[in-house]
Amino acid sequence: MMMQGIRKAGQSLIGKLVVFVMFGFLILSFAIWGVGDIFRGYGRNAVATVGKSEIGIEQLRTAYQNEIQNLTRQQRRQITPDMARALGLDQRVLSRLVTEAALDQTATRLGLAVSDDTVRDVLFNDPNLKNSAGQFDRARFTELLRMTGLTEQAFVQEQRTAIMRRELAEMITGAVTVPVALQEIGHRLRHERRAVDYAVIPASAAGEIAAPGEDVLKRFFEERKVAFRAPEYRTGNVLALTAAGIADPAKVSEADARARYEEIKTQRFGSPERRTLQQISFPTMEEARAAKARIDAGETFEAVAQSRNVGDAELTLGTFAREGLFDAAVRDAAFALNQGVVSEPVQGNFGVVLLRVPTIEPARVKPFEEVADEVRREVATSRAAAQITELHDKIEDQRASARPLPEIAKEFGLAIRAIGAVDAGMGKPDGSREQPLPGGNATQTALFAADIGIDSEAIRLPNNGGYVWYEVTKIDPPRERSFDEVKAEVEAQWRADEIAQRLSTKARELVTRLDGGEAFAAVAASAGLTAQKAENLGRQEQQAALPANVVNLVFGTPVGKSASAATEQGRILFRVESATVPPYVRTTEEAESVVNLLRTGLSEDLLQQYVAKLQNELGVSINEAAFRNATGATQN
Repeated sequence: MMMQGIRKAGQSLIGKLVVFVMFGFLILSFAIWGVGDIFRGYGRNAVATVGKSEIGIEQLRTAYQNEIQNLTRQQRRQITPDMARALGLDQRVLSRLVTEAALDQTATRLGLAVSDDTVRDVLFNDPNLKNSAGQFDRARFTELLRMTGLTEQAFVQEQRTAIMRRELAEMITGAVTVPVALQEIGHRLRHERRAVDYAVIPASAAGEIAAPGEDVLKRFFEERKVAFRAPEYRTGNVLALTAAGIADPAKVSEADARARYEEIKTQRFGSPERRTLQQISFPTMEEARAAKARIDAGETFEAVAQSRNVGDAELTLGTFAREGLFDAAVRDAAFALNQGVVSEPVQGNFGVVLLRVPTIEPARVKPFEEVADEVRREVATSRAAAQITELHDKIEDQRASARPLPEIAKEFGLAIRAIGAVDAGMGKPDGSREQPLPGGNATQTALFAADIGIDSEAIRLPNNGGYVWYEVTKIDPPRERSFDEVKAEVEAQWRADEIAQRLSTKARELVTRLDGGEAFAAVAASAGLTAQKAENLGRQEQQAALPANVVNLVFGTPVGKSASAATEQGRILFRVESATVPPYVRTTEEAESVVNLLRTGLSEDLLQQYVAKLQNELGVSINEAAFRNATGATQN
């Protein structure tokens, strides 16, 4: 167990990052664990005490600055101390250090230790520290030390404590199992299907609404003035440098495209053999053998299934590729069968079964002609990727000369995109929306954090996908708008609120009648509505008439009960008629993925409770003045 934990710990790059990854979610949850409630004075140079350990001012200051630098690199923009505190970064770092101190003391009390040889093995087996030949690269290690600002001795100690924390965590969570009942709940959440009767209550059902007087609108405006405030608008330019953007598929020869196709055709353009699998379960091997003898004597597979009370819906598990079946014994037997043949009894992970494969979908590979354009684009993009770094450096040289982005884009034959005026949500003053920006939310956030004339650092796209430069050319600050400016909007909102209120009242009356036992069709007809049905509705699905908020409410309403929900068209009245869940089969790859997800959640919950208990037992005290000193906060 110890070595297993050590090997797992060795998967990360450095001790600090190991701990951060291991306890990232845990620490985030403890960032609000009530630091403020335990602020008490302590030693002048100690920010906190955890049992017999002290967290010094310099220790917290260094950790805090490292976190700010990490966030700056991630966001591709400068994070000021004020911004970091607004994000709660100071509290999060303190919480992490307190958690680490509690775990370290407990590891010491339990006698956990990590030898030098173990740390050496972890470093030498870290793939991030190996060269192209798969050997430990001392130069990479030295560069890592330079980046982290650690000496070799300090780095080794970081690794040692990280491994001990990992081992302690595994001692707590290593034996966590997921109860079958919880697995079945997860299965239900993913696969439950519902049928509903529903009717659309249109906005017209609210009836005639008389035009409001100006005094009514002004009162409505004054009560909701902030809702009609003009937001900050920004205008700017965005320049994206991506391999796909500069790639030229026309320059890829057919020979090169065919060569690439041959390399990737199986994994990229091939679909594996898929088999539809039927299964009958038996409590013992003897009963399964007896059933197989009956089938061999002429009884049908379906008849044997019926004798075991297995209906048609439960008989067929589904259609799977080989890797889609988790149970190795079932998988091997299923993919060894000829079509329509019943297997010998198979001892699977969850009991003895007889299998049959009624249909087989053979493997297929798309021909080159069908995917030639896609392959050419891929080859061209791959070649263009090699030019990204050189072009990036040339563009940066031009930026250093204070040239505007449109001029730089023209010089290098790149497309410039003018943005704005837009608000922080990419809305335009006319109510339309700007198309998504290159770099997504990172570019959007950076655009509203920058200023006019400031040369901001380029945003690096994920997976070395390229770069995005941006500049702000105009800022229109937020302002209060007068009633006259927004009178039309005020009246539209007032009317929408009146309609919504009338429809809600009408829907409540209809729901009362439905829950009183009246037929849905009759209630709908009496209100001038058209009754409709939705069958086989999934929890994550939605239809044009049943948007996500309606579907969520459908799955939160008991079978036989009714409810209503607002939509853009008016309101939906519905009654849940039925709910069905297919049998839970624990042998599929999907089921195993769900189990792993649930196991991770249970482990994190257990670890959180354990750390909270440790902190309570050891005692935690925070020196508020030292905390402010370490993080640069001012006294309020």
